[in-house]
Amino acid sequence: MTVKSLVLPALVLALLSTTALGQDAPYPAPYLAKPDHVVVLHAARLLDVAGGKIVSPGEILVQGDKISAVGASVQHPAGAEVIDLGNTTLIPGLIDAHVHLFLHPGAEDMQTVEESVPQRVIYAQLAARDDLMAGFTAERDMGTEGAGSASTAIRNSINRGLIPGPRMRMSANAISILGGHEDANRFNPDAHVPGNADYANNTDEIIRVMRQQHKEGADFFKLYETGSDSMQGNEFHSPYQYTEAELKTAVDEAARLGTNVGVHDQAEPGTLYAAEAGVASIDHAAQLSDKTMALMKEKHIPAVPTFQVMEFFAGIAPNAAAAAREHAMLDYKVREFKRQLAAGVPFAVGSDVGPFAHGLQGREFELMAKYGMTPLQVLQSDYLNGAQILRWQGQIGELKPGYYADIVAVPGNPLDDITAVEHVSFVMKGGYVFKR
Repeated sequence: MTVKSLVLPALVLALLSTTALGQDAPYPAPYLAKPDHVVVLHAARLLDVAGGKIVSPGEILVQGDKISAVGASVQHPAGAEVIDLGNTTLIPGLIDAHVHLFLHPGAEDMQTVEESVPQRVIYAQLAARDDLMAGFTAERDMGTEGAGSASTAIRNSINRGLIPGPRMRMSANAISILGGHEDANRFNPDAHVPGNADYANNTDEIIRVMRQQHKEGADFFKLYETGSDSMQGNEFHSPYQYTEAELKTAVDEAARLGTNVGVHDQAEPGTLYAAEAGVASIDHAAQLSDKTMALMKEKHIPAVPTFQVMEFFAGIAPNAAAAAREHAMLDYKVREFKRQLAAGVPFAVGSDVGPFAHGLQGREFELMAKYGMTPLQVLQSDYLNGAQILRWQGQIGELKPGYYADIVAVPGNPLDDITAVEHVSFVMKGGYVFKR
């Protein structure tokens, strides 16, 4: 079964601008659980995330939008709805720490030029729905790629129960330097083609851009720290964009605002600068020195590998030379990932979905296991470190009383076969059943 209805008119989203955050929503909220609704979920198994074990059988008592009790059996209050999910495993809703709701398959750089922001909002709404239906109940959107703070309308509509989608942390546009990563560098300058980022070239400009994004509703901030990427012989290269001092300015400003900074960061010395500055995550992280890895371990800064998007680009390369380049970078990344794993670097799961179709990013779990992690390590990285990065520790990522009732069911035992997370058969978010 799919969601109970598909898409509300785009006008609804247009009305939910950041200037209307304090107003009551003018429409019903069909996608919120009723506070007095009680549900008992029963399945053959249940995952104890922190304990690293399967409980069998598994039951969860849900009241309103929160979990009340968890175990092999729980109280069945009179009048409770009982949902028997059979030979499945109940696990927390999946977390994707690196998504792009405002991107879809096709020429990424041309979407900003050819599609209006209202059109991209509609696509983002559909992407959020598809991710939720695949079992992702919490996500971090790492930049609208030219749509500014339009992502806040998606988040606000989801939070109000107007449209289906994951819990979202939104960053608005990423922040980059003039002529840097995601600027419109290959176009005629006289055409004034817009870039896909907000630009800041020094500490004063970084603070100004961050404060503007915060005013418009950003939950956190994303900075491009490296780009563009290349293989020079057998070595990976990606020049840095901001100094350690500039990144520390961003981290301090984010902390003042009660939030954090994630970075697109592929290579040294940019990865070292980010670790020294104390960012929340280092995304892509193809190249980490011994010093950087030690700092990330000490400060518990997760790397977010994003294997799936690299595999995707290698698979669609337009010619043999481009394919060889993409595969060389992927092979390099796999070797470095194994070094990082051996060094004790913490990880989170992020797919970079957008260039490939939304709702398919469960493969990222499979790839992290393929390249060296156990299924339990992948799941604990996703749930525990993902909740940390998204600033929802103690609220999501585990099946515990008091946590949000973000629960999915998968076939078999995901500790034996991680690909189970690619076949989600049941989705509950905040106590509301979206898929069964």
